[in-house]
Amino acid sequence: MENLVKHQLQDLYQTDDYLWLQKTIEILKIKNFNNLDLDSLIEELESLGRSEFNKVRSLLRQIIIHLLLLEYWEQEYKQNYRHWQAEIIAFRDDLSHELTASLKNKLIPELNSIYHVSVNLVSKTTGLSQSLFPTVCPYLFEQLLEDNWYPKNNLI
Repeated sequence: MENLVKHQLQDLYQTDDYLWLQKTIEILKIKNFNNLDLDSLIEELESLGRSEFNKVRSLLRQIIIHLLLLEYWEQEYKQNYRHWQAEIIAFRDDLSHELTASLKNKLIPELNSIYHVSVNLVSKTTGLSQSLFPTVCPYLFEQLLEDNWYPKNNLI
């Protein structure tokens, strides 16, 4: 019987992962651990971890993009700086709710990589040359999270 339940769960994982999840939760709640589809459960937990990291990485990238727009896009500054600041506030708030100590420890070494992607996106959006931007991230990780911190600009 035990192998039949596991086999049915494995098949279900391939055809209806949401129903598989519901059945797995039921099995966990009744502590019937012998009937778990462990391979699929491990795969789902690994996927969940990747999704959580990608979410905080994306939020940090959005913060950096908008800080770069504030600091460097002179042509659009007066029309858009309030909007960019509002976006930064929203992204910082979202990030503060998602960021855990372990995600932060994994994110910090990625800062320059995230910065370079952000520069590339801002350059494509604005037409500004990538050579205008520093070659390494000029923002400290703590500054990126700080509620009222914005880079100095000499645009106005």
